[in-house]
This record gives sequence, structure tokens and C-alpha cells, in this order.
Amino acid sequence: MFRPSIRRKIVGIAVGLIVLMVLTSAVSAFMAGTVGHLLDELNDRYFPAYDHLARANIKSLERAIALRRMMIAKMQPEPDEAGYAARLKAYREADTEVEREGQEARKLINAIIDDPTTPSDNAALGRIDDRIENAIDEARKQLSEQSAQLLRQLDAKDFAAVRETLERVDAMRDEFTQRIDAIRADMLKQVYASSSVVIRNQRRAMLISVIVTALAATIGLGFALVVSSGITRPVRQLLEGTRHVEAGDLDRPISVSTADEIGQLSLAFNRMVERLRRNEQIRETFGRYFDPRIVEGMIDNPALSTTQGQRCVMTVLFCDLRGFSALSEGVTPQGLVKIINHYLTTMSSPVRVHRGILDKYIGDAIMAYWGPPFVEAAEQAELACRAAVDMIDAVATLRRELPELLDVRAIPMQCDVRIGVATGDVLAGSIGSAFMMSYTVMGDAVNLASRLEAANKEYGTRSLVSEGAIATAGASVEVREVDRLIVFGQTRPQAVFEILGRTGALTPAQMTLREHYARGLAAYRKQQWDEARKAFGAALEIAADDGPSLTLLKRIDVFERKPPPADWDGSWTMEHK
Repeated sequence: MFRPSIRRKIVGIAVGLIVLMVLTSAVSAFMAGTVGHLLDELNDRYFPAYDHLARANIKSLERAIALRRMMIAKMQPEPDEAGYAARLKAYREADTEVEREGQEARKLINAIIDDPTTPSDNAALGRIDDRIENAIDEARKQLSEQSAQLLRQLDAKDFAAVRETLERVDAMRDEFTQRIDAIRADMLKQVYASSSVVIRNQRRAMLISVIVTALAATIGLGFALVVSSGITRPVRQLLEGTRHVEAGDLDRPISVSTADEIGQLSLAFNRMVERLRRNEQIRETFGRYFDPRIVEGMIDNPALSTTQGQRCVMTVLFCDLRGFSALSEGVTPQGLVKIINHYLTTMSSPVRVHRGILDKYIGDAIMAYWGPPFVEAAEQAELACRAAVDMIDAVATLRRELPELLDVRAIPMQCDVRIGVATGDVLAGSIGSAFMMSYTVMGDAVNLASRLEAANKEYGTRSLVSEGAIATAGASVEVREVDRLIVFGQTRPQAVFEILGRTGALTPAQMTLREHYARGLAAYRKQQWDEARKAFGAALEIAADDGPSLTLLKRIDVFERKPPPADWDGSWTMEHK
């Protein structure tokens, strides 16, 4: 199949312009040839014919002069016979020249008439030809008769008769001269007419040349614009399409209007955009299974995809739905799926809002993390704590929406969440098998966050945050220290904190409760049970369901019966996950 390439188009423009130039030159040459042919006829026929007529007139005068000299030679006292003979010879030669010049003029005039390639007034020229023939034939016949008579009179020395005959000869010569002058005048009109035709044709040739040149230039320019537009328009469309792709708009394929290299490039561009669109759709689809920032991070930083992993400090969050087992027994499987999906969507939104990475869903549990290269190290714990606050705030909305989701008045349990947050060393990287990989984090901080999430059940709290996370988060949230805890699987105790709300958002009652609890916790660690019991009791007067206060009061009862060791540091060891 013939595909006009760009090279062929450019060569086509050049060839087209050359053809137009050749046509213009051919037209100009033809017009110039026509004018030249007319000029040749004017120079080679009209002017020479007029010259022959003029010379015929001159020869007629020379013949008259020769005749007079013959008379002079004869009329002398002693006739000059030698001079007479010479004059007679000149007379006869002049007579022959008159006829010859006339015949030459007629030949040229007839040549003009017979040439169909040049415009001429053939009728007028025909009349001139007839007049020349008549004038010369009649004049020569009459002059020959009178001249013969004059010669006889000269030989007889009848000079009186000679004078009379000479007068008639002069009259005939004058008549011949007048007729030749009239013919010359008409011939001059034809010369002027032919000159006018030449000038008119020359001007026409110039005008036609200008028009043809302008037309050729216009056609050539139009042809060049059409062809060049066929080249530049797809390039501009390709450039515009590239800008749309650069801006992230993958829904604007470019039209393919040519079959040249640019057309093939446009087809390849459309295929590329279609593939990018499919990849984007796949990315959006799998973005629900894998956080898109992980994929983008692996593209920008190939080190993330290494199977060796990297040691780094990250903040990990675990969130679990309290009472999920009881809930699963009270609703249908389809209803349970609706609840879990809605719960996971509601609780995942704060993580995404605060730029966290959703690592995985484990049943009703959510695991997320913050840290480089996804967020700055200095803000990771603050973002995690803010996400935890938003998740806790979303519980009220979740409680209101779940019955509406199931189209019931109430669900079998009062849903709530338990959140654990910890900051510490983790191993981050692509972890998995040869069949499936997942970019995730693992290590002490992950285990600690998971244990803290479970410890909420022990203390009756919604959120427990590690000491390291609170130290990194700074004053972004209001917290209270709950206990010094040794979680299952660890040996070193560390302080854990409960998030009470955003900074500056605590009510006076909450602030008072925190003060009572802090006073009771300090007494508890000093084994001052009565003072601790009094402080926790004051906290319960403010909030009767304060889980940490109730938990520590139960422990005080146990310690009073069985005191802790003398070197007890106030920590509590979790014996289960």
C-alpha cells in the first residue's frame, strides 16, 4: 500500500513548484515567440515591402533623369552619341529596376497574405498588391510607348515634338509617382497596423506572463500550504496530545489524518495513551488493594522494591472493631459484609487523609503505617495520632449509619474501636514468596502497636499510644499516661498513653479527670494504696465508666492482698496478646 512519506511530500512540493515554473516559462516563451514571430514579419516583410515601393519610386525618378540626359546628349550642336548610349542604358536599367522593385514588394505582400500564423488585413494587402501590379504594368506600358516615340523623335531631331512627348512622359511619371505614393501611404498604414498588433500582443504577452506567474505562485503557495498543513497539523495535534498526557488527561486521543511517518507516530501515540489509560485503570483498580504511593515510590525509588528490606523508624497503627464476634453472630453474611466494608471505609478514610499507608485488612482489623519515604520522619507520629483522633470521632457516625445500612432499628452490639499506635524500628521492604510479594513493615514497633491495640480491652480505653510515639508527636494531641506496661513478647516496660483529643479541645471535666488520674497513678506506683484509691475514686466521680481508673482500682485490691515485690517499679506485665 502506498504511503506518502514526509520526504515524498516535500519532494512533491518541490516537483509541483518546478512544474509550475516550467509551465510559466513555457507560456512566457510561447507568448514571447508569438511576439517575436510578429516582429520578424514586421521586420522581414512589412518594412522591406515598403522599402521596395520607395525604391521603385526612386528608380522612376532616376529613369526620368536618364531620359532627360538622353535628350541633352542628342540636342547638343554636336550630338554626344557615346553619352546618349550610356544614358539609354541607364534608362533601361532603371526601367527594369522599377519593375523588379514592384515585383519584390508584391512577393512580400503575398507572403504576408499567405502566412496564417500572423494576423493581417489580407483584403487591404490584396488591394495593395493589385494596385502595385496595375500601376507598374500600366505605367511601364505607357512609358514604354512614349519613350519609344521620344527616341524616334530624337533620332529625327524633331525637338519640338520631343518637348511635347517629354511633357506627356513627365505627366505619366507624375501620375505613377502619385499612385506609388498612395500605395506607400496605404502600405505604411498596414505597417502601423502590424506594429500596433505587435505592441498589443507584446503587452498581452507581458500581462499574460504576469497573470500566469501570479497564478503559478498562488497555486504553488496554496499547494505548499496544503501539503505543509498536512504535515504541521498532525504535529500540532501530537504536541497538544502530549501536553494533555503530561497534564494527566488520558481521554483525548488525537485524530489520524495522514498515512505518513507522522500518521504512524500518531497511531503509536494513541496506542501508548490507550495503554497508559489501561494502566491507569489498573492502577486505580489495584489502588484499592495496594496503596498507589507504594507503587509510585517503587518507581521513583527502586530501592523500595528490594527483597532485603531497610531498617528505619516508622509509626504503626492497628485498629480493631470491638465486639466483632458478637456482631457476626447476630446478622446475615450479606449484612456482615456490608457492615465490615462500611466500617473499613469509615476508619480508613482518616488514614488516607493524614497520608498514612494502608498496609492490610485482617478481618475487622486495620494496619497502617507512617514514615519515610511517604511522609517526613518528624511528622509521622503526629499524623498517626491525628488519624487516631479522627477514627475515634467517626465512631458516633458509624453507630448511627450501621442500622440504616442494614435497614434495622438497632444492631446486636454497640460498636466501638480499639486503636494501638507505636513508633520504633521496623524492617520495611518487599516481603513475600516467589509467587506473591507485598511491601510491608515488620518488627518491634509493629508488635507493640498490635499489643497496645489489644491492651485497650484490659484498660477499657479506645486508644493506647507508645511512649516513643508521644515523644515524637509533641503537643499535637492531648493525652494522659495510663500505665507502665510490659506487653506480651517484650521484657522492657514503657509508658503507654491514652489520646483524649486534639490539643486545646479538652473540656474542664476531662482536664480535671486527667489530673485526678495522674495523682492516683503516682500514688499507685509508690504503693500508697489509700491515696491512689481516693484519687481514682475522684476520677470516677467525673466519669463513672473511666476504664483506666476502674482497672487500677481492681489491681489495688489484688496488691493489698498480695503486695508486689519490694523492687516493683509500678509496671504491669501483660500475660496474653
